[in-house]
Amino acid sequence: MRRIIGALASSGALAAVSLILTASPAFAHADRSVGPIGMAIGFGTEPAYAGQPNSAQVILSDNGKPVVDLGDPLKMEVSFGGEQTTIPLEPDFEIGEFGEPGDYRAWFIPSQAGAYTFHLSGSVHGTKIDLSVTSGPKTFAEVTSPTEAMFPAVDTPSTQELSQRIEQDSARLTAAAGETASAKRAADDAKTVAVIAVIVGGIGVVVAIWALVKGRRTTR
Repeated sequence: MRRIIGALASSGALAAVSLILTASPAFAHADRSVGPIGMAIGFGTEPAYAGQPNSAQVILSDNGKPVVDLGDPLKMEVSFGGEQTTIPLEPDFEIGEFGEPGDYRAWFIPSQAGAYTFHLSGSVHGTKIDLSVTSGPKTFAEVTSPTEAMFPAVDTPSTQELSQRIEQDSARLTAAAGETASAKRAADDAKTVAVIAVIVGGIGVVVAIWALVKGRRTTR
C-alpha cells in the first residue's frame, strides 16, 4: 500500500513539474474571445520593466487554430496615465522557421511603472474586434521599476527624496537670485552716488572759479 501511495505521489510531482515546464508563455496573459476569435493579451516579455524594450502581445486563434494570415487591419492602441499611442502589430513568427504561430507584437518601450491598457480594434477573418484590457491582478502584470531586479542594488533616490532635493535646490537658487539682485541694486546705488558726487564737485569748482573772478573784478 505504501509503495502504491509513494508511486502516486511521485507521479503527481512529475506531472506538476511537467505542467510548469511546458506552460504557455501566455499563461500570465488575459484570455478573451469574440465569436470564434480567441485572444491572449499581455506583455511580450514578463516581468515587464520600465525603460526596457518590450511589446504588447496578442496571440490570435480562429476556432482554436492559430491565425497566421491576419490580412485584415488590426490596430493596437497602448494607453497610460491619460496618454495613448497606436502601434502597428507585426507577426513575431515565421511558419517552419521561428516563433509561435498566431503571435503578434506591437513593439515599444514602457517608460514608466504602473498599469497599461491595450486596446485592440479592427477585424480578424471578418470578425469585428473592439476590446480593451488593462494590466492588473486578474489580467496581466503591470510594469515595475527595474531597480527591483537590479544586482548589485543601485542607490536610487525615492520620489520623496527627489522632491526634497528639488525644493532645496529651488530655495538655494531663489536665495542666490535675491543676493544677486541685492548686489546689483547696491552697485547701481553706488554708481548713482558717484555720479551725484561728480556733479556736485563740478558745481563746486564752477562756483569757486566764479567767486575768484568776481573778487578780482571787485578789487580793481
